Amino acid sequence: MSTTVNTVLTRADCERMDASDALAALREDFLLPEGMIYLDGNSLGARPKASLERARQVIEQEWGQDLITSWNKAGWFDLPSTLGDQLAPLIGADKGEVVVTDTTSANLFKAIAAALHMQAAHTERKTIITERSNFPTDIYMAEGITRWLDRGYQIVLIDHPEELASVINEKTALVMLTHVNYRTGYLHDMKAVTALVHQHGALALWDLAHSAGAVPVQLQEANADFAVGCTYKYLNGGPGAPAFIWVPHKHHAQFHHPLSGWWGHASPFAMDPHFSPTPGIRRALCGTQPMISLALVGCGLDVFGKTSMQALRTKSLALTDLFIALTESRCASHPLKLVTPRAHAQRGSQASFEHPHAYAVIQALIERGVVGDYREPGIMRFGFTPLYVGFADVWDAVETLRDILDQRDYDSNLQKNAVT
Repeated sequence: MSTTVNTVLTRADCERMDASDALAALREDFLLPEGMIYLDGNSLGARPKASLERARQVIEQEWGQDLITSWNKAGWFDLPSTLGDQLAPLIGADKGEVVVTDTTSANLFKAIAAALHMQAAHTERKTIITERSNFPTDIYMAEGITRWLDRGYQIVLIDHPEELASVINEKTALVMLTHVNYRTGYLHDMKAVTALVHQHGALALWDLAHSAGAVPVQLQEANADFAVGCTYKYLNGGPGAPAFIWVPHKHHAQFHHPLSGWWGHASPFAMDPHFSPTPGIRRALCGTQPMISLALVGCGLDVFGKTSMQALRTKSLALTDLFIALTESRCASHPLKLVTPRAHAQRGSQASFEHPHAYAVIQALIERGVVGDYREPGIMRFGFTPLYVGFADVWDAVETLRDILDQRDYDSNLQKNAVT
């Protein structure tokens, strides 16, 4: 599938692209409202059709009939690891290195704590580096743990990826970055950045919230140290679905964190009053897991077994190339500014544009069945999930945007915003 876009394409051309798309049939695995063009899978993925039957199975049979025996009979106790092993190939991890558990924020706390514990012998390493434009909760978790440790740790915020080389030094303990920026869609070179981090003796923690299921990730090949991410965006696990944490085998023995719950115990049913961590990745677990929501994560992961991350990446780039080209050509008379990198090597699976009235325009789009979202300051963000977004969808979305801008159909939303 070519990612070269001819801006004189017609809708019929886009329909032909859909007809030849090897991934088009995967759309049938998802329930999407009739007439909606859903470009917000980078906030909440669409529902896999299989999830309804899976939820019924868990509730009616596993919980309703088998009750407590399901911890063993239905594999509930092992489900965080079972799902982790299923997810692992999507992020370039090995079996036994991932568990699906808790929230991204909680897993960040565990990973930051573990990294600082590993660096504790190097008393001069008191700096955590991250981006000012990182998703706020990542920064908040770093602020929280350093404040409560009260050992002189400092957080350094950089404004551009190029600044990292000049800021990182022998005082750096941890570099914590989101692989794909949630606002702009900027994609870091994980392997190169991790090598730079290690060159200075620091550890690398990656947030894959906007990467997992959207772009190929190779954690082992990049020699990263820790990673976390959510399952409810591109992985389509459901609203608030449990997140995941990755710790490579090389760090398991050193991986310690303060949330030492009984599910991470070496012998959880021995009821020992003292904590002894299990030797593997399950030491990243804390308390009893939410089985219904956890079970639904598997429905989203099952769809990925029908394709490959490289095939998804190829289509993703084709979709975003098309969206960018059509928007810039068909909406050229309007004050739109692309903030997503044009270079494929630096672009995630989204396209973001600035507009003076971005929030009002997004609301007008949603009212007309094109669902994107708004992010401060003044950014219209559109996420492209290749599993269920097609090329005709892109054409129709841009045509709706053009009409809204031409007719100023967002004026009523401007007035509403002024009142509120």
